Amino acid sequence: MPAELSQLSTRQKAGYYCSNLLLRGLIGAALLVPYKARVPMMGWFVSRILGPLAGGRRRVRANLAMVCPEMPEDEVARMCIAVPDNVGRSLIELYSGQQFIDRVKNSPISGPGLKALEEARAAGRPVILMTGHFGNYDAARAALVGRGFEMGALYRRMANPYFNEHYVRRMSAIAKPMFEQGRRGMIEMVRHLKEGGIIAIVGDLHVQGGTPIDFFGKPAITSTVPAELALKQKAVMIPVYAVRQPSGLDFEVVMFDPIPPSDPVTMTRAVNEGLEALVRQHMDQWFWVHRRWKA
Repeated sequence: MPAELSQLSTRQKAGYYCSNLLLRGLIGAALLVPYKARVPMMGWFVSRILGPLAGGRRRVRANLAMVCPEMPEDEVARMCIAVPDNVGRSLIELYSGQQFIDRVKNSPISGPGLKALEEARAAGRPVILMTGHFGNYDAARAALVGRGFEMGALYRRMANPYFNEHYVRRMSAIAKPMFEQGRRGMIEMVRHLKEGGIIAIVGDLHVQGGTPIDFFGKPAITSTVPAELALKQKAVMIPVYAVRQPSGLDFEVVMFDPIPPSDPVTMTRAVNEGLEALVRQHMDQWFWVHRRWKA
């Protein structure tokens, strides 16, 4: 769990504050550019300049070497550019506020999960929407809110407390309430579910104390808490993802079949398998810069 600001040393505070100023300045400058040019511009900047400096390309290469060793070198090189490009686009889309919402709120939604979501809402049943760092998961949230679905979201606080403050504020502009990962956030989220609410959870991060569940054929520490909550609260668990389209600006929201209730590990494994199948169709849209397979 990232430390509170009060727990940081003066040196740590200064480092975080300076990096936050740099990021805010970069984002502020990008926001001066018209939306249709801003999004690809930020993608280019992150993939060509910021990514290499921050070690993003090395992380992409390392992850691909671990789980896709058969991938040709020219494809690996392409991924080293395309993956951070999508990350940069996703970041500036979130900070584009209403322009982003207006762009994606009418995105087409496909898959059997939409009907299941509508039925759950009509019956007053709670819903857990499982998503991942793929395409732009905030586009899926905005599209569903545009269809009249009110939802909360569980998020992990960023290590930089200065950046985290305005980042969460931007996420809250799409939909709220927001629940911070931790004891207090969990209590509030459970209360929300008990009232028949909808919650979105990003489930493809390494979670300390989680369970090793295969992702791309390698054990990845994964939280089974969402599945445990679904079983305990009798919530419908539906995987949902936003697939970036060839325009680079638009999305299609894909909603899978609800995960059948069984046991937490089996249900979480089904979520992992569904995401892996989708990633294999759009390899450059998953955030390969993450340390998903920590030792």
